[in-house]
Amino acid sequence: MPVLVRYILARLCTGFVLGTISAAGILLVNPAAFGGPTSVLEVLLVAYGLGSAFAAGYLATALANEHDER
Repeated sequence: MPVLVRYILARLCTGFVLGTISAAGILLVNPAAFGGPTSVLEVLLVAYGLGSAFAAGYLATALANEHDER
């Protein structure tokens, strides 16, 4: 696998996991913050929504902080 693809996938996966864990924590502490989801599908959609946002943010931050050491 090319280095760039591995770099992007690693950052996206890390961000998604962080976002999903954050969503789970928020839903456990205060479910009313997301309107009190009652079904499993609603909980998964909230987790996916936060996970994808965190993934994009984590990748953007990693790319912005990348330093060229030539």
